[in-house]
Amino acid sequence: MVEYGEGIGQGTGGGGPIGVGGGGGSQDLGAGASAFVQRTMDSVAALPPEQLLLLIVVVAVLGLLVLRKAF
Repeated sequence: MVEYGEGIGQGTGGGGPIGVGGGGGSQDLGAGASAFVQRTMDSVAALPPEQLLLLIVVVAVLGLLVLRKAF
């Protein structure tokens, strides 16, 4: 109702008090972690075979270096 001073509140949804309305809710940590893992798996699955082989070699070398430092 613009004539009663509610033009911004009705038009954009940004007229409420601070912390009320759009963008502030709670986020489920498990859902965020699951989405991260899913996006990572999708990205790795989309790699060409050459890049996938290179990634495996790099991860294996880094794993061996970590094991060497641990023992």
